[in-house]
Amino acid sequence: MQELYADVIIDISHEAIDRAFQYVIPEKLVSQIRTGCQVNIPFGRGNTMRTGYVIGISDRTEYDRTKIKTIDSVCTEGIAAPGRLVALAGWIKENYGSTMINALQTVMPVKKTVRSVVVRYVALAVDETDEIEYKYMKRNARAKLRLLRTLKGENIIPMSKVTGELGVSSATVKAMQEEGVITVTEDSCYRKVTSDAVRKEAFMAPDIELNDIQMSIINEFQDDVDKDVHRTYLLHGVTGSGKTEVYVQCIRRVIEQGKQAIVLIPEIALTYQTIKYFTRYFGERVTVVNSRLSSGERYDQFERAKKGDVDVVIGPRSALFTPFERLGLIIIDEEHESSYKSDNPPKYHARETAIERARLEGASVILGSATPSVESYKKAMSGEFRLWTMDERVSDRKMADTSIVDLREELRRGNRSIISDELAEDITDRLSRHEQIMLFINKRGFNSFVSCRNCGEVVKCPHCDVSMTKHMASNGGKLVCHYCGYTVEEPSKCPSCGSRLIGGYGVGTEKVEQEINRMFPVARTLRMDKDTTSKKNSHEQILESFGRGDADILIGTQMIVKGHDFANVTLVGILLADLTLFDGDYRAGERTFDLLTQAAGRAGRGDVPGKVVIQTYKPDNYAIVAAANQDYRSFYETESAYRSFMRYPPEWNMLVIMAVGEDEEQLANTMDRMYSHIRGNHMNVRHLAVIGPAEPALAKVKDLYRKVLYIKHRDYQVLVDVKNCVEEWLRDDETREINSGINVFFDFNPMNMY
Repeated sequence: MQELYADVIIDISHEAIDRAFQYVIPEKLVSQIRTGCQVNIPFGRGNTMRTGYVIGISDRTEYDRTKIKTIDSVCTEGIAAPGRLVALAGWIKENYGSTMINALQTVMPVKKTVRSVVVRYVALAVDETDEIEYKYMKRNARAKLRLLRTLKGENIIPMSKVTGELGVSSATVKAMQEEGVITVTEDSCYRKVTSDAVRKEAFMAPDIELNDIQMSIINEFQDDVDKDVHRTYLLHGVTGSGKTEVYVQCIRRVIEQGKQAIVLIPEIALTYQTIKYFTRYFGERVTVVNSRLSSGERYDQFERAKKGDVDVVIGPRSALFTPFERLGLIIIDEEHESSYKSDNPPKYHARETAIERARLEGASVILGSATPSVESYKKAMSGEFRLWTMDERVSDRKMADTSIVDLREELRRGNRSIISDELAEDITDRLSRHEQIMLFINKRGFNSFVSCRNCGEVVKCPHCDVSMTKHMASNGGKLVCHYCGYTVEEPSKCPSCGSRLIGGYGVGTEKVEQEINRMFPVARTLRMDKDTTSKKNSHEQILESFGRGDADILIGTQMIVKGHDFANVTLVGILLADLTLFDGDYRAGERTFDLLTQAAGRAGRGDVPGKVVIQTYKPDNYAIVAAANQDYRSFYETESAYRSFMRYPPEWNMLVIMAVGEDEEQLANTMDRMYSHIRGNHMNVRHLAVIGPAEPALAKVKDLYRKVLYIKHRDYQVLVDVKNCVEEWLRDDETREINSGINVFFDFNPMNMY
């Protein structure tokens, strides 16, 4: 039998993730060892027995066989969380394409140990203080006297209060220590990641009054939990139907079983509202994880989860890898969102990865959305997912009335403003009634692009094949590339022909804000986009301010339309519904329907009925009509027929192979050879479509050229085989030398076209 070798990471030390050690797999253990399993191995000069995790198995070694040690045994007790995450990394590597190290770095978000925060406390060390107090009074030792009297009342106080509020110096504290009057102790604590306003909400929630549909869903989930049945549920509920209340009750059932839950949200902007809501029911047993936290804050939250100090973790995609030991439930809110797909290799999707993690952990998954992804709804229709439907708002609240405004008619009447006459009248009406308004446009900045009216030249980024966007408030009136961040002054004349007939076209959030301030000077406005939310806690501050009523109108990009609940918002204006409709992307219709439906759902969530105004140049488009009618089923049927006819996911599966390099000619040669290699090795696979090589919509980004191959087939495993074939070809010594400097990435069923 051919000898096999295992790549082993010792004890999952975060600092050592990039370093694996190779061990011989003894014949007696071959059937037991697999990726992710925990093993006992001799390590170091003294062959000290250590535990480690297998991250790869091969029949080749680059080392002297006589110097390779042998695995001692397989750990018999249950695999700890790190081991299950290693197994998950192996699944990600296989199904999405990446190195094992990249996959490990994805599932182990904390790369190194961070020193804990140490808090010092001062306490009395004596029982009788009268004599000491008299001595301090006699010596006029005011600081010592002040500290002593405070400690007589409180017994123990933080050092921060001693040196701050009491104004006692460190030298004085040290002197009192030496006198034996006080003791100073240290204690480590976790860094705070939620605001005081959120923590005040703890345990303040009233009992949730559930309707019959909610109770039916929760009872079914409870029944499955009691029977130890784990599956994936799709909760399709219209906006305002009470999905979050269902989440809370399902989490309660899981916690009662001694298990833990992860709640994924699509946007950091939703963190404040979500954590505030869940804290009311789970108090200090809920925490948050996201990229805005410092490395120390992230480390603390993962440590709390690992030790069982929290029951619920909330956050975007990366929170999926929280190292819970007893994970019982993963909830993915707004599961249709493209942000759940990673932009960087490995380009995993949190939805499928969550389902795999749940399988490894013996947990359940709830996918929730008012506009489920076509992929998830198809699986629900086939019975692969259990479908729950909530088609009415809670408390018998009506869905908002919707009006579609044809912007072509506005132009014919001479209205060139971004605000239609109908929307302007509605804004005036809501302002007079002291009700709030949300205006959504999915484009930040002032102008979409700057071009010359004489020669038609568009000002592009010199490093990327993309037009630059004009910004005003954020950087003093400059052009910015949204891909690499390159910034330049707006030219006064055309760089190509020298004409002064150059200016900005299109519209973004900044220009909308300027127009609103011109038309409604008494209105108080807030803007929420990537430019205004770059600082820590800026999302929270803007939303808190709007929730308090400090502004009448909130203007923003898609981050304002996802999941927010403001009872006083009675009007939502969708200014350019077509912005996502013609993206040159097979998901453009779905993305448009999702955004419009979600935006419409922000209106009328309180006691006052709401209205939605959708402004568009394509009032008859199926996605816009279905969104206006809140008719998901109609949209799904039309969209599914289109996907089937065009052989797009989920009817077919798609693999995009993108190569990136500095040398355009070398890149073209590499992709031509790759195409020939795929064709040569898969020519007998029926219905395999290989399209390209082609230039993507963005042929150059950050001075790197890009080319893509599109591969389609019904069977996902066929595409995995193609990926494996390409990876093996890339590892070949001759290929590696020819392709030096070229990086290759894989993307299965992409959320955005290239």
